Amino acid sequence: MNDASQSVSETPAAEHTTLDIHDIMRILPHRYPFLLIDRVIDLVRMKRIVAIKNVTMNEPFFAGHFPSMPIMPGVLIVEAVAQAGGALLLTEIPDREHKLMVFTGIEKARFRRPVVPGDQLRIEVDVKAWRGDAVRMQGIAYVEDKKVAEAIVTCRLVDRDRGRSAQTEADDVSPE
Repeated sequence: MNDASQSVSETPAAEHTTLDIHDIMRILPHRYPFLLIDRVIDLVRMKRIVAIKNVTMNEPFFAGHFPSMPIMPGVLIVEAVAQAGGALLLTEIPDREHKLMVFTGIEKARFRRPVVPGDQLRIEVDVKAWRGDAVRMQGIAYVEDKKVAEAIVTCRLVDRDRGRSAQTEADDVSPE
């Protein structure tokens, strides 16, 4: 077995500079249709990640955005930035199966060009600050050499059970 085919858990993160879809799915909890990165082509631990999203006409959002002129929603490009950043950061978390990386802010989001079926997004994310369970990242998305979107995102690491326990508490409260 070569190093590229070993799972992320079997290989120290320092040796992994690329990730295929199987590696990504071991790190991120997202699944189709909301997993928005297909490959990681460069990863520098705790600093930077470059990911690829292949945009196809089969994306479910194109059915309604917009039927006669399909354009990838900008919020999903920002989500792809956050997922790429999450893939970078969650490789550093030993118990990541018990954690979620959630948005806490989006700043300076700019959308420069439409992203359409057939485009390949190259998502470059740089960590600006990482303190404890919070991170601030700058992401830029390109199609070929053209910048299509950018944003600064902040995220926080939370326990997965925290969301479930809040929902359970809400379910236990019955209206009178």
